[in-house]
Amino acid sequence: MDQQLDRSQLETRALRLVEAAQKAGATAADAVAVTGSSLGVNVRDGKVEGSERSESNAVSLRVFVGQRVASVSTNSDSNLDELAARAVEMAKVTPEDPYAGLADENRLLKHIPQLDLCDPRALSADELRDKALEAEAAALEVAGVTKSGGAGASWGLGGLVLATSHGFLGSYERSRSGVSATAIAGEGTQMERDYDFDSRTYVDELASAHTIGTNAGKRAVARLNPRKIETCKAPIYYEPRMAGSLLGHFAGAISGTAIARGTSFLKERMGEQVFGKHIQIIDDPHKPRSAATTPFDGEGTAAQTLRLIEDGRLTSWLLDSASARELGLQPNGRARHTGSSTSPSITNLTLQAGDISPEELFRQIGDGLLVTSLIGHGANGITGDYSRGASGFWVENGEAVYPVSEITIAGNMKDMFMQLTPASDLDDRYAVAAPTVAVEGMTIAGA
Repeated sequence: MDQQLDRSQLETRALRLVEAAQKAGATAADAVAVTGSSLGVNVRDGKVEGSERSESNAVSLRVFVGQRVASVSTNSDSNLDELAARAVEMAKVTPEDPYAGLADENRLLKHIPQLDLCDPRALSADELRDKALEAEAAALEVAGVTKSGGAGASWGLGGLVLATSHGFLGSYERSRSGVSATAIAGEGTQMERDYDFDSRTYVDELASAHTIGTNAGKRAVARLNPRKIETCKAPIYYEPRMAGSLLGHFAGAISGTAIARGTSFLKERMGEQVFGKHIQIIDDPHKPRSAATTPFDGEGTAAQTLRLIEDGRLTSWLLDSASARELGLQPNGRARHTGSSTSPSITNLTLQAGDISPEELFRQIGDGLLVTSLIGHGANGITGDYSRGASGFWVENGEAVYPVSEITIAGNMKDMFMQLTPASDLDDRYAVAAPTVAVEGMTIAGA
């Protein structure tokens, strides 16, 4: 598969759109051009179940006529002059937005850093097939696994260009490879399934397909013969890939848009203690080879590392230019360009590790539930109320002793954050990264 993207062609197209918008009467404009190539192979029962090869090429234009804004996008070779003219006419009839506009010119990034986002090696369809087959075979070798839920491998390369009418032009490319496997254990109505996966910028850093398949099989077998438990109050332990969901709720609560609209349970808490004093949470846009690493934000400005939680204290909102203007604050390079607008967003968000292992954490805090799967999206960003379906393992004397299913865990995120304690097993591979965490005093609704 061709590993080369024509970045100069993307830049030309984005600049051409911005120029066309200005000629049509826009007072300001920005354009994003994206392109990508991807290849994926899925297997089941030792055979290729499907393969997918895709090419994408799209461009979006945002225009401003005074304080009025509109946007258009296309994935075809549309007439760029006509596209720009249509956007300008749309903007003329939209309501004014007093906070709309491009980033201040003095904040534009002048020198774009060269980050390590692109692996020169591309994976072929045959290589992807072999990885998927290896992962599936490893899962089926685990004692107790009765069926394959399928396995897959993928490779992709994407490019992005941002051009603005006040002088910014930036671009970058990103590669990503991944392997996943799902295993089914048990028979009839007693079947359980689970999965494992890995995704990296560089192919050579992927966990082996054999490891991924084996982990998927072991996780599925461990879930067999789950028990129900009585309703109680107890500590909840989130394994690393579930702990990331708590970081997601936190990120939503400190979005500048949510703060400006008054729709966040943290809206009055700036500068206050919202986690325990042992908690540090950082957002790093330049984290090496991570999925959300970026040389510039969606407005063409620099994004510095933010210590969002420092010794448990909330220090910053996530701000793009519009939300910062509305709040009377300075933006901090967290704009994500969605094509039609920008919105504040995280980059690589990390809850830093604690000092003790998960087993020590279990022993210190006591018997409770280790959550390995969550169901639903029951978190209220306005009140902080939290209620989600869950399954996992009951923990006694520092060890997971039996699987548990068909339960609901509940609390309020204000209290949950204050009662959160991290272990030392930080899984730092992903854009949202966390170790195992304990949250004391939650309600478990069981049988």
